[in-house]
Parts: sequence; C-alpha cells; structure tokens
Amino acid sequence: MSPMRAVVEVVQAHRTVEGGGFVVRRPFPTASLDHIDPFLLLDEMGPVEYGPGEAVGAPEHPHRGFETVTYLLHGAMEHRDSSGGVGTITPGGVQWMTAGSGVVHSELPPASMLKLGGKMHGFQLWVNLPAAKKMIAPRYQGFDAEEIVAHTLANGGVMKVVAGEVAGVRGKVNTTSPVTYAHIEFAAGDQVAWAPQEGHTALVHVFGGEVEVNGEKAVDGQMVVLERSAGEVRVHSASGASVLLLGGEPLGEPVARYGPFVMNTQEEIAQAFEEYQAGTLVR
Repeated sequence: MSPMRAVVEVVQAHRTVEGGGFVVRRPFPTASLDHIDPFLLLDEMGPVEYGPGEAVGAPEHPHRGFETVTYLLHGAMEHRDSSGGVGTITPGGVQWMTAGSGVVHSELPPASMLKLGGKMHGFQLWVNLPAAKKMIAPRYQGFDAEEIVAHTLANGGVMKVVAGEVAGVRGKVNTTSPVTYAHIEFAAGDQVAWAPQEGHTALVHVFGGEVEVNGEKAVDGQMVVLERSAGEVRVHSASGASVLLLGGEPLGEPVARYGPFVMNTQEEIAQAFEEYQAGTLVR
C-alpha cells in the first residue's frame, strides 16, 4: 500500500459578499491565508434561493495574469468576454477562462433566471499563471455537464473529473499548467484514492457531509491542506459527502495582486491598471 500524505491543516471557510452582491463561502484568501500556490482564491457561491428579479452576477470587469474557473451545481450563468468567448454555464458545467495578457468579461444570470429566480450554487477558483505565461493570449473553454468525465464509485457515489487525473479518470479541460479539479459525491462507505504528483499541492474541500482524509476528519465548510510529498490522498465518507479535489504544480514565484490583476511585481500591476484605464489592456 502506498504511503499517505500528512495533513498540514484544516481550514475553515468564511462567509463574505463578492461581485454584484452574491454571498460566498471562502476558505482562502483570508487575513491569515493569502493563497495556496498555485491557487489564488476559492469561493463557494451559495447555495442561495433567488426570488424573481433577485439573481445577481458579476458585471463586466477586467482580468490579467491568471485563470478563472467557474463550476455550477445549480442555476445558470452567461459568460461573455472580449476575446470572443461566449457560453451559458448550466448545472454540472464548467468554464475555464485563461485571462493571460488581458480580458474583460462578465458572468450574469440569464434572462429566464432574472425573471423567475431559482437556486444558485457553484464554485469559482482562481489559478495563477507562471511568469512566462502571464501574457499569453486569452482562451475560453466551456463544457456542459454531459461532457464532464464521470465515474461511478463502488457504493454508488459519483466522481466527476474536470481537469487532471484522479484514480485513472482524466478530465477534458486543457490546463495551462498541471492542475487537477474533481467533484465527488460520496455515497455512504465510498472511498477514493488520489495520487497527486510528488511536490504538487493537494486540497480537499468539503461542502456537504463529513469525510476522513488520511485519518483527519473534515466537515461541511472545511478544506484539508496536505503536505507536498509523494504520498496518496485517501478520502472516505461513512455517511455520504460532497467534496472538491484540487491539485496543482506550485509556481514558487512572487505574487503581486490587486483587485482583478495578478502579476509578479507591483510595477506590473500598475501597468495593468494604466492599460485598462487607457483602453489598451485588451489587445
């Protein structure tokens, strides 16, 4: 049997308000945890039940130097960006947007949801780009629920792999740097053994129920951070649970961030703001 990675800490997510007014549950960044290389932010959006006319989103805004990943469980979101990327994310779907050198985009509820309301629940993840790729051309990838690779677990749970590989199941998203993103709905008694590459970051975020991660218990709203070693990550749930598995190659580079821009120096941040104000951020 392969060795297991040690648990470094269990992080408690905190509620805050983001974007156009939607409530999120956020394990990082916080006052005590700025980022977990290569990840810059993880927000759980909702779950929230909107009445007619109440649904909110993120109106047009810029980004440079990283990637945004939006994954929905309930509701819908219309994406439009300055590079020509257009798509409606529906339950079980994902959009993976590489901002690169600069993009202006919006994520807004469709007209039907604005009119009728409904449940909204999903996640947004920010993935940093290495210095050598921060100014690459923007790219948009969108996949509907039926395109996400799914695997049924021994007791009837389901593992959906968006990117990277977990237990021999590989996702379809073409990532700029090595990243793993998987959503697992555990049935009672299910277990998953994940073998991230040695030295890579490995996170298990619980958003429903209770799991045991390499011997450490974690419940709804907690994220398990594991050491960057060569060992496995074994996740087990005795009663059923919902989790995200997130893995990635650390960049080990300086992080300068302000609002919608993430670069390596404050001078690069200032340049991004100047270009946005001058209308030259988008090339």
